[in-house]
Amino acid sequence: MTEAYAFCSVSIAPMRKEKSDSSEMVSQLLFGETVDILEHDAPWVKLTSRLDHYTAYVDEKQLFYLSIEELKKWEQNAQFQRTFTSQIQTERGKQYQFIGSRIGNDTQFRIGAHKFSLISEFELHQSQPGNSWHCAQSFLNAPYLWGGKSPFGIDCSGLIQLVFRVFAINLPRDAWQQAEMGAEVSFDQIVEGDVAFFNDAQGKIIHVGIIGSSLEIIHASGLVRIDDLTPEGIVRRTDMKLTHHLCVIKRFI
Repeated sequence: MTEAYAFCSVSIAPMRKEKSDSSEMVSQLLFGETVDILEHDAPWVKLTSRLDHYTAYVDEKQLFYLSIEELKKWEQNAQFQRTFTSQIQTERGKQYQFIGSRIGNDTQFRIGAHKFSLISEFELHQSQPGNSWHCAQSFLNAPYLWGGKSPFGIDCSGLIQLVFRVFAINLPRDAWQQAEMGAEVSFDQIVEGDVAFFNDAQGKIIHVGIIGSSLEIIHASGLVRIDDLTPEGIVRRTDMKLTHHLCVIKRFI
């Protein structure tokens, strides 16, 4: 049973499989994301993200605790950051934030007892209202990082989750979970911004990307890159190799 609540107070906090800095990172929390605290074993806490229900271990020094009243007030007032990068003033000094973080509705805001103010922000590259393809292009060449959710390292499902947060669509964390959402689309009905999912030989969803207007696909594979989509799957532009087998196409917007 949940006994405490908190929010991520740093730009990016790694979520670990076990309570150790050397343990596998399974996901990340971004600034302002709220969590339910399940267990406490200083300096580690076992928690569940209230946005996507992912459970893992986080160093409690990267969190600030909230009362249930403070938690509800923040969740009611918070919005997802739409700009690619921003800088805020915190009680500990200046701090950079990234797309998909949770911030206040004004240039000055509070989360519980903690005060923050926006210093500067930088617009999305080629952003257009409602256009997930152009939003995703802001991540081009970001390195692949298992469990990553930032421009400094991101995985395929993390890219999809962050892009659609910009449009107020809160998707689950893993690709197989995301594939259960949205409306299914046939290949001949694809429009820009649809999402393609790919499976392995056993039929398990293992990869995901966003489709462009000319059957390009932007996805995180080694790095965030643009390749070509065919009815069979992804054809890598550098060597024309079929790298991922198409399973299903979904529409979220």
